[in-house]
Amino acid sequence: MKKVIAVLVLFVGLNAMAQKRENRNLNPEQIATLTTKKMTLDLDLNESQQSKIYELQLENAKSRMTKMEAHRKENSESMKKLSSEERFAKKTEMLDHQIAQKKKIKTILNADQFEKWEKLNHNRKNRFHKKRGERKHNMKKENKE
Repeated sequence: MKKVIAVLVLFVGLNAMAQKRENRNLNPEQIATLTTKKMTLDLDLNESQQSKIYELQLENAKSRMTKMEAHRKENSESMKKLSSEERFAKKTEMLDHQIAQKKKIKTILNADQFEKWEKLNHNRKNRFHKKRGERKHNMKKENKE
């Protein structure tokens, strides 16, 4: 019985993961367009703001794509764990990028829009951390069985 439940849980988990990865096949222009449209709906952006946000999101999407491709090639060649210095460098680079993006977005949005964007961003991060915590908790629970 435990094995049947474990197989069902595994199947449902894999199925859910497969559905979440539907955006993987989008190109940078499509990603930038979708992100801009979502921000327009959330923040009521005007035409000028939309074009500036689109350019910023396009730049981000292209950068992310090139980094992901490089990371995949690197991982396929050698599956090594990062040292603490490498992890620190990557984390620092990521945070510097986030700070720069926040400054750019602040110049595009007005004060009310920026405040709302920060709240939305904060809520999104909380949901991500909550889901991540639930996954870790579920993995620990499965390992005990």
